[in-house]
Amino acid sequence: MKSAVETLNPTRVRLTVEVPFEELKPSLDAAYKKINQQVSVPGFRKGKIPARVIDQRFGRGAVLEEAINDALPKFYTEAVSEGELNVLGQPDVDITEFNDGDELKFTAEVDIRPTIEIPDYSGIEVTVDAVEVSDEDVEKSLEELRERFASTTTVERAAAEGDVVVVDLEASVDGNVLEDGVASAVSYTIGSGQLLDGIDEAVIGLEAGGSATFTSSLKGGSAAGSDADVKVTVTDVQARELPALDDDFATLASEFDTLDELREDSRGRLSRMRQYDQATDAQEKVLDALIELTEVPIPEKLLKDEIQTRTHNLEHHQFPQMGLDWDTYLEREGKSREEYDAELETQAVKGIKTQFILDELVNKEKLSVNQEELTEHLMRRAATSGMTPDQFAQAVVEGGQVPMLVGEVARGKALAVVVEAAKVTDTNGEVVDLEDEEDEDASGEGAEDEAEAEESDAAVEADAKA
Repeated sequence: MKSAVETLNPTRVRLTVEVPFEELKPSLDAAYKKINQQVSVPGFRKGKIPARVIDQRFGRGAVLEEAINDALPKFYTEAVSEGELNVLGQPDVDITEFNDGDELKFTAEVDIRPTIEIPDYSGIEVTVDAVEVSDEDVEKSLEELRERFASTTTVERAAAEGDVVVVDLEASVDGNVLEDGVASAVSYTIGSGQLLDGIDEAVIGLEAGGSATFTSSLKGGSAAGSDADVKVTVTDVQARELPALDDDFATLASEFDTLDELREDSRGRLSRMRQYDQATDAQEKVLDALIELTEVPIPEKLLKDEIQTRTHNLEHHQFPQMGLDWDTYLEREGKSREEYDAELETQAVKGIKTQFILDELVNKEKLSVNQEELTEHLMRRAATSGMTPDQFAQAVVEGGQVPMLVGEVARGKALAVVVEAAKVTDTNGEVVDLEDEEDEDASGEGAEDEAEAEESDAAVEADAKA
Protein backbone atom coordinates (compact mmCIF):
# COMPACT_ATOMS: atom_id res chain seq x y z
CA MET A 1 0.00 0.00 0.00
CA LYS A 2 1.15 3.51 -0.82
CA SER A 3 -0.31 6.72 0.61
CA ALA A 4 0.23 10.45 0.27
CA VAL A 5 -1.07 13.40 2.28
CA GLU A 6 -2.24 16.68 0.75
CA THR A 7 -2.92 19.60 3.08
CA LEU A 8 -6.15 21.33 2.05
CA ASN A 9 -6.10 23.89 4.87
CA PRO A 10 -4.71 24.02 8.44
CA THR A 11 -7.47 21.71 9.68
CA ARG A 12 -8.18 19.37 6.77
CA VAL A 13 -6.18 16.94 4.62
CA ARG A 14 -6.76 14.62 1.71
CA LEU A 15 -5.24 11.14 1.80
CA THR A 16 -4.58 9.39 -1.51
CA VAL A 17 -4.21 5.65 -1.07
CA GLU A 18 -3.19 2.95 -3.58
CA VAL A 19 -3.66 -0.70 -2.67
CA PRO A 20 -2.33 -3.58 -4.85
CA PHE A 21 -5.02 -6.15 -5.59
CA GLU A 22 -3.11 -8.94 -3.83
CA GLU A 23 -3.38 -7.00 -0.54
CA LEU A 24 -7.17 -7.30 -0.83
CA LYS A 25 -7.00 -11.12 -0.67
CA PRO A 26 -7.72 -11.39 3.12
CA SER A 27 -10.80 -9.19 2.67
CA LEU A 28 -11.91 -11.20 -0.39
CA ASP A 29 -11.60 -14.44 1.58
CA ALA A 30 -13.60 -12.88 4.42
CA ALA A 31 -16.26 -11.70 1.94
CA TYR A 32 -16.70 -15.20 0.48
CA LYS A 33 -16.93 -16.63 3.99
CA LYS A 34 -19.54 -14.08 5.06
CA ILE A 35 -21.67 -14.61 1.96
CA ASN A 36 -21.34 -18.37 2.45
CA GLN A 37 -23.00 -18.05 5.85
CA GLN A 38 -25.83 -15.91 4.52
CA VAL A 39 -27.02 -17.75 1.39
CA SER A 40 -28.20 -21.22 0.38
CA VAL A 41 -27.52 -22.99 -2.90
CA PRO A 42 -29.16 -26.34 -3.73
CA GLY A 43 -26.64 -29.17 -3.73
CA PHE A 44 -24.22 -27.47 -1.36
CA ARG A 45 -24.10 -27.42 2.42
CA LYS A 46 -24.31 -24.00 4.01
CA GLY A 47 -20.84 -22.54 4.39
CA LYS A 48 -19.37 -24.95 1.84
CA ILE A 49 -20.33 -23.17 -1.38
CA PRO A 50 -17.32 -22.80 -3.73
CA ALA A 51 -16.23 -19.28 -4.67
CA ARG A 52 -16.91 -19.86 -8.38
CA VAL A 53 -20.52 -20.85 -7.58
CA ILE A 54 -21.00 -17.68 -5.51
CA ASP A 55 -19.61 -15.64 -8.40
CA GLN A 56 -22.01 -17.34 -10.83
CA ARG A 57 -25.11 -17.17 -8.67
CA PHE A 58 -24.68 -13.81 -6.95
CA GLY A 59 -22.09 -11.99 -9.06
CA ARG A 60 -18.45 -11.22 -8.51
CA GLY A 61 -19.41 -7.57 -7.97
CA ALA A 62 -21.22 -8.36 -4.74
CA VAL A 63 -18.12 -10.10 -3.42
CA LEU A 64 -15.83 -7.24 -4.40
CA GLU A 65 -18.15 -4.69 -2.79
CA GLU A 66 -18.18 -6.66 0.46
CA ALA A 67 -14.38 -6.99 0.36
CA ILE A 68 -13.83 -3.28 -0.21
CA ASN A 69 -16.20 -2.38 2.63
CA ASP A 70 -14.13 -4.65 4.86
CA ALA A 71 -10.74 -3.40 3.64
CA LEU A 72 -11.22 0.36 3.47
CA PRO A 73 -11.20 1.05 7.26
CA LYS A 74 -7.98 -0.96 7.67
CA PHE A 75 -6.11 0.75 4.81
CA TYR A 76 -7.43 4.17 5.87
CA THR A 77 -6.13 3.59 9.41
CA GLU A 78 -2.73 2.51 8.04
CA ALA A 79 -2.55 5.65 5.90
CA VAL A 80 -3.40 7.85 8.90
CA SER A 81 -0.66 6.12 10.89
CA GLU A 82 1.89 6.51 8.09
CA GLY A 83 1.05 10.20 7.75
CA GLU A 84 1.29 10.66 11.56
CA LEU A 85 -2.05 12.48 11.50
CA ASN A 86 -4.20 13.39 14.49
CA VAL A 87 -7.59 13.03 12.82
CA LEU A 88 -10.93 14.34 14.06
CA GLY A 89 -14.21 12.66 13.19
CA GLN A 90 -15.05 10.41 10.27
CA PRO A 91 -13.48 10.77 6.79
CA ASP A 92 -15.26 11.42 3.49
CA VAL A 93 -14.08 8.49 1.37
CA ASP A 94 -14.23 8.34 -2.43
CA ILE A 95 -13.14 5.29 -4.47
CA THR A 96 -11.43 6.81 -7.52
CA GLU A 97 -10.37 3.65 -9.37
CA PHE A 98 -10.99 -0.06 -9.04
CA ASN A 99 -11.42 -2.97 -11.41
CA ASP A 100 -11.38 -6.66 -10.59
CA GLY A 101 -7.78 -7.77 -10.42
CA ASP A 102 -6.42 -4.23 -10.55
CA GLU A 103 -5.17 -1.76 -8.02
CA LEU A 104 -7.65 -0.09 -5.63
CA LYS A 105 -7.33 3.68 -5.40
CA PHE A 106 -9.29 5.88 -3.03
CA THR A 107 -9.13 9.26 -1.37
CA ALA A 108 -10.19 10.22 2.14
CA GLU A 109 -10.73 13.80 3.26
CA VAL A 110 -10.73 14.28 7.01
CA ASP A 111 -10.37 17.02 9.61
CA ILE A 112 -7.18 17.02 11.65
CA ARG A 113 -6.17 18.65 14.90
CA PRO A 114 -4.39 21.85 13.92
CA THR A 115 -0.82 22.64 14.89
CA ILE A 116 -0.93 25.24 17.67
CA GLU A 117 1.87 27.44 18.90
CA ILE A 118 1.37 28.22 22.58
CA PRO A 119 2.37 31.84 23.21
CA ASP A 120 4.19 33.19 26.25
CA TYR A 121 1.37 33.35 28.79
CA SER A 122 3.45 34.64 31.72
CA GLY A 123 2.36 38.19 30.98
CA ILE A 124 -1.37 37.59 31.34
CA GLU A 125 -2.97 40.00 33.80
CA VAL A 126 -6.62 39.93 34.91
CA THR A 127 -8.72 41.78 37.46
CA VAL A 128 -11.42 40.19 39.62
CA ASP A 129 -13.85 41.49 42.21
CA ALA A 130 -12.43 41.95 45.69
CA VAL A 131 -13.72 39.61 48.39
CA GLU A 132 -15.84 41.81 50.62
CA VAL A 133 -18.60 40.82 53.03
CA SER A 134 -20.67 43.66 54.44
CA ASP A 135 -22.81 43.68 57.58
CA GLU A 136 -25.83 43.84 55.28
CA ASP A 137 -24.70 40.64 53.55
CA VAL A 138 -24.45 38.87 56.90
CA GLU A 139 -27.88 40.06 58.01
CA LYS A 140 -29.41 38.98 54.71
CA SER A 141 -27.90 35.52 55.19
CA LEU A 142 -29.39 35.32 58.69
CA GLU A 143 -32.80 36.42 57.38
CA GLU A 144 -32.70 33.63 54.79
CA LEU A 145 -31.91 31.19 57.57
CA ARG A 146 -34.87 32.52 59.59
CA GLU A 147 -37.10 31.94 56.55
CA ARG A 148 -36.11 28.27 56.57
CA PHE A 149 -37.23 27.94 60.21
CA ALA A 150 -40.50 29.83 59.82
CA SER A 151 -43.62 28.28 61.33
CA THR A 152 -47.19 28.55 60.00
CA THR A 153 -50.51 28.98 61.78
CA THR A 154 -53.99 28.73 60.24
CA VAL A 155 -55.77 32.09 60.28
CA GLU A 156 -59.40 33.07 59.70
CA ARG A 157 -58.84 35.90 57.22
CA ALA A 158 -58.18 36.64 53.58
CA ALA A 159 -54.86 35.53 52.14
CA ALA A 160 -52.15 38.18 51.81
CA GLU A 161 -48.61 38.49 50.39
CA GLY A 162 -46.24 36.15 52.24
CA ASP A 163 -48.96 33.81 53.52
CA VAL A 164 -48.97 30.09 52.82
CA VAL A 165 -52.14 28.87 51.12
CA VAL A 166 -53.23 25.29 50.57
CA VAL A 167 -55.04 25.10 47.22
CA ASP A 168 -56.77 22.75 44.81
CA LEU A 169 -56.05 23.37 41.12
CA GLU A 170 -57.91 22.46 37.93
CA ALA A 171 -56.48 23.43 34.53
CA SER A 172 -58.55 23.48 31.33
CA VAL A 173 -57.62 24.11 27.72
CA ASP A 174 -60.41 25.00 25.28
CA GLY A 175 -62.96 24.07 27.95
CA ASN A 176 -61.55 20.57 28.52
CA VAL A 177 -60.07 19.67 31.90
CA LEU A 178 -56.59 18.17 31.45
CA GLU A 179 -56.04 14.69 32.88
CA ASP A 180 -52.75 15.83 34.34
CA GLY A 181 -54.08 19.30 35.15
CA VAL A 182 -55.75 18.48 38.47
CA ALA A 183 -53.95 18.74 41.82
CA SER A 184 -55.15 18.79 45.42
CA ALA A 185 -53.74 20.14 48.69
CA VAL A 186 -50.88 22.03 47.07
CA SER A 187 -48.98 24.22 49.55
CA TYR A 188 -47.84 27.56 48.10
CA THR A 189 -46.18 30.66 49.56
CA ILE A 190 -47.74 33.75 47.98
CA GLY A 191 -45.10 35.81 46.22
CA SER A 192 -42.55 33.00 45.87
CA GLY A 193 -43.15 32.64 42.13
CA GLN A 194 -42.72 28.88 42.39
CA LEU A 195 -46.03 27.72 40.92
CA LEU A 196 -48.04 29.31 38.09
CA ASP A 197 -47.89 32.82 36.67
CA GLY A 198 -50.99 34.70 37.77
CA ILE A 199 -51.77 32.65 40.87
CA ASP A 200 -50.62 35.38 43.29
CA GLU A 201 -53.16 37.88 42.01
CA ALA A 202 -55.88 35.19 42.01
CA VAL A 203 -55.50 34.01 45.63
CA ILE A 204 -54.73 37.33 47.37
CA GLY A 205 -57.94 38.39 49.07
CA LEU A 206 -59.49 34.90 49.13
CA GLU A 207 -60.45 33.20 52.39
CA ALA A 208 -60.61 29.44 52.95
CA GLY A 209 -63.33 28.06 50.67
CA GLY A 210 -62.96 30.87 48.12
CA SER A 211 -62.24 30.24 44.42
CA ALA A 212 -60.99 32.21 41.44
CA THR A 213 -60.03 31.54 37.83
CA PHE A 214 -56.98 32.91 36.04
CA THR A 215 -55.14 32.30 32.76
CA SER A 216 -51.60 30.97 32.77
CA SER A 217 -49.15 29.47 30.28
CA LEU A 218 -48.38 25.88 31.28
CA LYS A 219 -44.67 25.08 31.70
CA GLY A 220 -44.98 21.29 31.69
CA GLY A 221 -47.31 18.36 31.23
CA SER A 222 -49.37 17.24 28.25
CA ALA A 223 -50.30 20.82 27.26
CA ALA A 224 -46.93 22.46 27.88
CA GLY A 225 -46.72 25.87 26.22
CA SER A 226 -50.51 26.26 25.99
CA ASP A 227 -52.57 28.95 27.74
CA ALA A 228 -54.89 27.31 30.26
CA ASP A 229 -57.81 28.50 32.36
CA VAL A 230 -56.90 27.53 35.91
CA LYS A 231 -59.47 27.29 38.68
CA VAL A 232 -57.90 27.69 42.11
CA THR A 233 -59.74 26.93 45.36
CA VAL A 234 -58.20 27.95 48.66
CA THR A 235 -58.74 25.34 51.39
CA ASP A 236 -56.52 26.85 54.08
CA VAL A 237 -54.78 30.18 54.80
CA GLN A 238 -51.69 30.07 57.00
CA ALA A 239 -49.70 33.00 58.36
CA ARG A 240 -45.93 32.58 58.47
CA GLU A 241 -44.10 33.52 61.66
CA LEU A 242 -40.33 33.97 61.74
CA PRO A 243 -38.41 33.00 64.88
CA ALA A 244 -36.82 35.81 66.89
CA LEU A 245 -33.21 36.50 65.95
CA ASP A 246 -31.57 35.70 69.29
CA ASP A 247 -29.37 33.18 71.07
CA ASP A 248 -32.23 30.64 71.18
CA PHE A 249 -32.49 30.81 67.39
CA ALA A 250 -28.72 30.29 67.05
CA THR A 251 -29.02 27.13 69.16
CA LEU A 252 -32.02 25.94 67.10
CA ALA A 253 -30.52 26.60 63.65
CA SER A 254 -26.85 25.75 64.20
CA GLU A 255 -24.25 24.21 66.46
CA PHE A 256 -23.55 27.59 68.05
CA ASP A 257 -24.78 28.80 71.45
CA THR A 258 -24.97 32.51 70.73
CA LEU A 259 -26.19 34.74 67.92
CA ASP A 260 -22.79 36.46 67.77
CA GLU A 261 -21.11 33.12 67.07
CA LEU A 262 -23.67 32.32 64.34
CA ARG A 263 -23.21 35.77 62.83
CA GLU A 264 -19.42 35.36 62.74
CA ASP A 265 -19.73 31.90 61.17
CA SER A 266 -22.06 33.32 58.51
CA ARG A 267 -19.49 36.01 57.71
CA GLY A 268 -16.74 33.40 57.32
CA ARG A 269 -18.95 31.17 55.16
CA LEU A 270 -19.85 34.07 52.86
CA SER A 271 -16.19 35.03 52.62
CA ARG A 272 -15.19 31.49 51.61
CA MET A 273 -17.94 31.35 49.02
CA ARG A 274 -16.82 34.62 47.49
CA GLN A 275 -13.19 33.52 47.52
CA TYR A 276 -14.22 30.47 45.54
CA ASP A 277 -16.26 32.61 43.14
CA GLN A 278 -13.25 34.91 42.81
CA ALA A 279 -10.96 31.98 41.96
CA THR A 280 -13.45 30.66 39.41
CA ASP A 281 -13.76 34.11 37.83
CA ALA A 282 -9.96 34.38 37.68
CA GLN A 283 -9.73 31.02 35.90
CA GLU A 284 -12.32 32.05 33.32
CA LYS A 285 -10.65 35.39 32.65
CA VAL A 286 -7.19 33.85 32.37
CA LEU A 287 -8.56 31.23 29.97
CA ASP A 288 -10.23 33.96 27.87
CA ALA A 289 -6.95 35.87 27.75
CA LEU A 290 -5.04 32.75 26.69
CA ILE A 291 -7.56 32.05 23.93
CA GLU A 292 -7.24 35.65 22.74
CA LEU A 293 -3.46 35.28 22.53
CA THR A 294 -3.49 31.96 20.67
CA GLU A 295 -4.13 31.41 16.98
CA VAL A 296 -6.45 28.40 16.71
CA PRO A 297 -7.89 27.33 13.33
CA ILE A 298 -11.33 25.75 13.73
CA PRO A 299 -12.24 22.63 11.69
CA GLU A 300 -15.51 23.50 9.95
CA LYS A 301 -17.02 20.03 10.16
CA LEU A 302 -16.11 19.66 13.83
CA LEU A 303 -17.77 23.00 14.59
CA LYS A 304 -20.88 22.02 12.63
CA ASP A 305 -21.11 18.69 14.45
CA GLU A 306 -20.65 20.38 17.83
CA ILE A 307 -23.45 22.87 17.13
CA GLN A 308 -25.74 20.05 15.95
CA THR A 309 -24.99 18.02 19.07
CA ARG A 310 -25.74 20.91 21.42
CA THR A 311 -28.95 21.76 19.56
CA HIS A 312 -30.05 18.11 19.59
CA ASN A 313 -29.47 17.86 23.35
CA LEU A 314 -31.51 21.01 23.91
CA GLU A 315 -34.41 19.91 21.71
CA HIS A 316 -34.60 16.24 22.70
CA HIS A 317 -33.42 16.23 26.32
CA GLN A 318 -33.68 19.63 28.01
CA PHE A 319 -36.88 20.87 26.31
CA PRO A 320 -38.96 17.79 27.27
CA GLN A 321 -37.70 18.00 30.86
CA MET A 322 -38.61 21.68 31.11
CA GLY A 323 -41.85 21.41 29.14
CA LEU A 324 -40.63 23.89 26.54
CA ASP A 325 -40.46 24.27 22.79
CA TRP A 326 -38.42 26.72 20.71
CA ASP A 327 -41.01 29.52 20.89
CA THR A 328 -41.47 29.38 24.66
CA TYR A 329 -37.75 28.94 25.28
CA LEU A 330 -36.74 31.92 23.14
CA GLU A 331 -39.48 34.03 24.72
CA ARG A 332 -38.20 33.12 28.19
CA GLU A 333 -34.62 33.95 27.20
CA GLY A 334 -35.63 37.17 25.45
CA LYS A 335 -33.78 36.20 22.26
CA SER A 336 -34.51 35.59 18.62
CA ARG A 337 -33.48 32.30 17.02
CA GLU A 338 -30.76 34.14 15.12
CA GLU A 339 -29.36 35.58 18.37
CA TYR A 340 -29.47 32.15 20.02
CA ASP A 341 -27.69 30.49 17.08
CA ALA A 342 -24.98 33.17 17.11
CA GLU A 343 -24.40 32.68 20.86
CA LEU A 344 -24.35 28.90 20.45
CA GLU A 345 -21.70 29.14 17.74
CA THR A 346 -19.61 31.43 19.94
CA GLN A 347 -19.84 28.95 22.82
CA ALA A 348 -18.97 26.00 20.55
CA VAL A 349 -15.95 27.83 19.11
CA LYS A 350 -14.71 28.62 22.61
CA GLY A 351 -15.17 25.01 23.70
CA ILE A 352 -13.18 23.70 20.74
CA LYS A 353 -10.41 26.27 21.17
CA THR A 354 -10.22 25.52 24.88
CA GLN A 355 -9.73 21.81 24.31
CA PHE A 356 -7.12 22.29 21.58
CA ILE A 357 -5.10 24.82 23.59
CA LEU A 358 -5.18 22.95 26.89
CA ASP A 359 -4.38 19.62 25.22
CA GLU A 360 -1.36 21.25 23.58
CA LEU A 361 -0.32 22.63 26.97
CA VAL A 362 -0.61 19.15 28.49
CA ASN A 363 1.89 17.92 25.89
CA LYS A 364 4.16 20.94 26.18
CA GLU A 365 4.32 20.83 29.98
CA LYS A 366 4.43 17.01 30.00
CA LEU A 367 1.55 16.82 32.46
CA SER A 368 0.25 13.44 33.60
CA VAL A 369 -2.69 12.23 35.67
CA ASN A 370 -2.24 9.86 38.59
CA GLN A 371 -4.82 7.48 40.02
CA GLU A 372 -5.58 9.68 43.03
CA GLU A 373 -6.37 12.69 40.84
CA LEU A 374 -8.57 10.60 38.55
CA THR A 375 -10.45 9.09 41.49
CA GLU A 376 -11.04 12.51 43.05
CA HIS A 377 -12.34 13.86 39.74
CA LEU A 378 -14.56 10.81 39.27
CA MET A 379 -16.13 11.31 42.69
CA ARG A 380 -16.90 14.97 41.91
CA ARG A 381 -18.46 14.03 38.61
CA ALA A 382 -20.48 11.28 40.29
CA ALA A 383 -21.88 13.78 42.79
CA THR A 384 -23.03 16.14 40.03
CA SER A 385 -24.62 13.25 38.08
CA GLY A 386 -26.72 12.06 41.02
CA MET A 387 -25.00 8.64 40.95
CA THR A 388 -22.89 6.89 43.55
CA PRO A 389 -19.14 6.80 42.80
CA ASP A 390 -19.38 3.05 42.09
CA GLN A 391 -22.32 3.49 39.71
CA PHE A 392 -20.63 6.37 37.91
CA ALA A 393 -17.33 4.48 37.64
CA GLN A 394 -19.11 1.45 36.18
CA ALA A 395 -20.93 3.62 33.64
CA VAL A 396 -17.66 5.31 32.67
CA VAL A 397 -15.85 2.01 32.17
CA GLU A 398 -18.72 0.39 30.25
CA GLY A 399 -19.03 3.46 28.03
CA GLY A 400 -15.31 3.59 27.33
CA GLN A 401 -15.17 7.09 28.81
CA VAL A 402 -12.07 6.70 31.01
CA PRO A 403 -9.80 8.49 28.47
CA MET A 404 -12.29 11.37 28.40
CA LEU A 405 -12.10 11.76 32.20
CA VAL A 406 -8.30 11.57 32.11
CA GLY A 407 -8.34 14.33 29.49
CA GLU A 408 -10.58 16.51 31.65
CA VAL A 409 -8.21 16.19 34.63
CA ALA A 410 -5.16 16.88 32.47
CA ARG A 411 -6.76 19.98 30.94
CA GLY A 412 -7.64 21.21 34.42
CA LYS A 413 -3.99 20.86 35.44
CA ALA A 414 -2.88 22.69 32.29
CA LEU A 415 -5.19 25.60 33.06
CA ALA A 416 -3.86 25.70 36.63
CA VAL A 417 -0.32 26.11 35.23
CA VAL A 418 -1.42 29.17 33.23
CA VAL A 419 -3.37 30.66 36.14
CA GLU A 420 -0.36 30.24 38.42
CA ALA A 421 1.80 32.15 35.93
CA ALA A 422 -0.73 34.97 35.49
CA LYS A 423 -0.99 38.11 37.59
CA VAL A 424 -4.39 38.33 39.25
CA THR A 425 -5.38 41.47 41.11
CA ASP A 426 -8.67 42.47 42.68
CA THR A 427 -10.62 45.70 42.25
CA ASN A 428 -8.84 47.12 45.30
CA GLY A 429 -5.49 46.68 43.57
CA GLU A 430 -4.43 43.80 45.82
CA VAL A 431 -2.68 40.76 44.32
CA VAL A 432 -4.84 37.63 44.69
CA ASP A 433 -2.95 34.53 45.80
CA LEU A 434 -5.09 31.76 44.35
CA GLU A 435 -2.67 29.07 45.49
CA ASP A 436 -3.32 29.92 49.16
CA GLU A 437 -7.06 29.67 48.57
CA GLU A 438 -6.64 26.27 46.92
CA ASP A 439 -4.57 25.13 49.92
CA GLU A 440 -7.33 26.21 52.30
CA ASP A 441 -9.90 24.25 50.35
CA ALA A 442 -7.60 21.21 50.31
CA SER A 443 -7.15 21.40 54.09
CA GLY A 444 -10.88 20.94 54.60
CA GLU A 445 -12.10 24.49 55.04
CA GLY A 446 -14.98 25.70 52.92
CA ALA A 447 -16.70 22.32 52.96
CA GLU A 448 -20.06 24.09 52.81
CA ASP A 449 -19.22 25.21 49.29
CA GLU A 450 -18.52 21.75 47.91
CA ALA A 451 -21.69 21.61 45.84
CA GLU A 452 -20.94 24.98 44.25
CA ALA A 453 -17.39 23.85 43.50
CA GLU A 454 -18.66 20.73 41.79
CA GLU A 455 -21.06 22.72 39.61
CA SER A 456 -18.27 25.05 38.56
CA ASP A 457 -15.97 22.11 37.77
CA ALA A 458 -18.67 20.61 35.57
CA ALA A 459 -19.11 23.88 33.71
CA VAL A 460 -15.38 24.20 33.02
CA GLU A 461 -15.24 20.57 31.88
CA ALA A 462 -18.18 21.10 29.54
CA ASP A 463 -16.45 24.10 27.97
CA ALA A 464 -13.31 22.05 27.46
CA LYS A 465 -15.07 19.30 25.47
CA ALA A 466 -15.18 19.60 21.73
